[in-house]
Amino acid sequence: MYIDREIFNDCMERIFSRLDAIEKKLNIIVPKQSALEGEELLDNQDLMIMLKCSLRTLQTYRDKKYLPFVKTEGKCYYRAEDVKEFIHRKMNQ
Repeated sequence: MYIDREIFNDCMERIFSRLDAIEKKLNIIVPKQSALEGEELLDNQDLMIMLKCSLRTLQTYRDKKYLPFVKTEGKCYYRAEDVKEFIHRKMNQ
């Protein structure tokens, strides 16, 4: 079966445009992991799921300086390495 080059190029262009649209939708659904200087950052939601605790408990950890954090645009972020150290300290108490 022979396909004209023009028809083939048109089909490929439509396929690629649809793939681009799917990629944009996926980027909205699954945002890229936040990073600071190559280090993974976790937000409150990540930590609440990971530690199985409430937002108020995280606030207490921040207030008592148990867990280092960075606040940007009203949102708290935690370095993954700091969270691991925090978990190890809590387990060894």
